[in-house]
Amino acid sequence: MAAARRARAGDPRAGFRRPEGEPGSAVPQGLIRAARKSGQLNLSGRSLSEVPQRVWRINLDTPEEAHQNLSFGAADRWWEQVDLTKLILASNKLQCLSEDVKLLPSLTVLDVHDNQLTSLPSALGHLENLQKLDVSHNKLKTIPEELMQLTHLKSLLLHHNELSHLPDGFGQLVNLEELDLSNNHLTDIPRSFALLINLVRLSVAYNQLRNLPADISAMKSLRQLDCTKNCLETVPSELASMASLEQLYLRKNKLCYLPEFPSCKLLKELHAGENQIEILNAENLKHLNSLSVLELRDNKIKSVPDEITVLQKLERLDLANNDISRLPYTLGNLPQLKFLALEGNPLRAIRRDLLQKGTQELLKYLRSKIQDDVTSPNEEPAVTAMTLPSESRINMHAITSLKLLEYSEKQAAVIPDEMFDAVRSNPVTAVNFSKNQLNEIPARIVELKDWVCDVNLGFNKLSSISLELCMLHKLTHLDIRNNFLTSLPEEMETLTRLQIINLSFNRFKVFPSVLYRVLALETILLSNNQVGSIDPLQLQKMDKLGTLDLQNNDLLQVPPELGNCETLRCTCRRA
Repeated sequence: MAAARRARAGDPRAGFRRPEGEPGSAVPQGLIRAARKSGQLNLSGRSLSEVPQRVWRINLDTPEEAHQNLSFGAADRWWEQVDLTKLILASNKLQCLSEDVKLLPSLTVLDVHDNQLTSLPSALGHLENLQKLDVSHNKLKTIPEELMQLTHLKSLLLHHNELSHLPDGFGQLVNLEELDLSNNHLTDIPRSFALLINLVRLSVAYNQLRNLPADISAMKSLRQLDCTKNCLETVPSELASMASLEQLYLRKNKLCYLPEFPSCKLLKELHAGENQIEILNAENLKHLNSLSVLELRDNKIKSVPDEITVLQKLERLDLANNDISRLPYTLGNLPQLKFLALEGNPLRAIRRDLLQKGTQELLKYLRSKIQDDVTSPNEEPAVTAMTLPSESRINMHAITSLKLLEYSEKQAAVIPDEMFDAVRSNPVTAVNFSKNQLNEIPARIVELKDWVCDVNLGFNKLSSISLELCMLHKLTHLDIRNNFLTSLPEEMETLTRLQIINLSFNRFKVFPSVLYRVLALETILLSNNQVGSIDPLQLQKMDKLGTLDLQNNDLLQVPPELGNCETLRCTCRRA
């Protein structure tokens, strides 16, 4: 009785509560009433095993309030209802959709992702106004031919299903701009894809494709093509004629060589890591004037051509884990290069400690060798019987020539004061105290705040970050992997120049919130922790963030909103 009195009194919550005795299956009358006014109905996450009939008939049935002897204000005039245009049924327990979906012909958005659908009703073909259809994360094995009648469809999301075949008539979806077919069982692509001339983003990642049809080159609007983790041994040469292509992902395939890209003048990102590529030559590079990211890690590349300097806009170059024995010194002349990964190569002319101390110092070293590329680098003076103990552990050559303060792999619990004393009037830009037994960050590190931009404290026993570290206002690269960290201090917000942070193999249970406010960050490596959730809305504000690695954490699912971060590559898989 009290609830009824509140309803008559205009309680704004009345009608939105689930009726007692009908857990999970009921749709509150208040939601239906609101949907008639707004044209939008969100029933996500309600444990629905089927869609109530009154949802399908929302445009047809007379509202219940029309039969009641009630007075209505201007806001409650049921006869002015609008047709339903947006229906969200995501994250329920639906195993099928009723053919009655055709009773909602005004729908422009239908979202049923994250259910248990094994098929789709042919009646979907009647939704001629539909512009976005999301049926991802289901158990679909086939797509009905009738779906090809949705000629106004702009976004079709079919990823994470069990599709092994696509209808030949796919090319009828001529207005399609976004198509995600990733994480299925596809072995080929219909040739009719060539008719999708308005398609901007296409993902066929994580399938079983052995080749791409040459006709794919007819997609003149395509800007992003993701073919990651297939069985591709070659890429059709016609791909090189796709003039609008900006991002191309070919990672985790069986490619033995890179194609040439004579017409891809707008290509900004090329990801071809984890293949079997052996040769990188000038022909692969000479047309890629707009390239900003080149990722070729985990291949068999033996050398880097001098012509890599034509990539004047290159910002990220990943050549880790190849067979490269030498680098062209001209690499140091790339004006925009901010990240260079070379670990896991048998480089002979570049010392290991130099590789560890960051991109900018490595580039500086390469530039210094351009005029002297036949002279071997200076060696550290040998330790003799006349060498004082303090001198034997201070690498003055690294301090004066490489601007590096190094005291790594000593298994030390503290950093000796003479290390900081040795800097004196020799400013250093990089610090490497990795692979020791440090329980805390040396307080004297603050003495380097006017110069240092690269700090490596990985492989220690740190359980907290000191305020002294937060005062290194020029810091751009921070490596604190393999420690015992569970949180980061809010004071890290002052590190406004920080671009790369490596927090892998620590003990974080939540994503460090302070990182959302370090807007200069381009790379966050947080794999092998215990992070359970992330805030996609906060990540969207980090417009410079390009890489987020969350592999082997406790994430139950990846927030779909991450799809709005168009420049972000997020890796969240478990081992």
